[in-house]
Amino acid sequence: QVQLVESGGGSVQAGGSLRLSCAVSRFTSSTYSMAWFRQAPGKEREGVAAIDSGGTKMYAESVKGRFTISQDNAKNILYLQMNSLKPEDTAMYYCAAVAGLSAIQALNDRVYGMDYWGKGTLVTISS
Repeated sequence: QVQLVESGGGSVQAGGSLRLSCAVSRFTSSTYSMAWFRQAPGKEREGVAAIDSGGTKMYAESVKGRFTISQDNAKNILYLQMNSLKPEDTAMYYCAAVAGLSAIQALNDRVYGMDYWGKGTLVTISS
């Protein structure tokens, strides 16, 4: 059974950093497009960052220059390095995977959909 398991969430002050990890099992993450999404209380889920099987990376405008998506193909782990965190980054963060889409398509899950989802890890940023 395919599993995506996120970790690395926590509570930090504004300006701090966190690194989220997503351990992937039962498929090779490098053959899929992988993405991070987040959902804040009372808000819709939004795509944060994505990387496709060709290595192309895409970011939401709100996190460009602060967040970096990467993956360790040998370990089958997806990462999201988050720097200069802001209170508005507070949300549940989810890892997701989809086959056959580009990174920009993967960020737009309302249109294209993702094949697999993790259960999320909570990030709380205090001011």
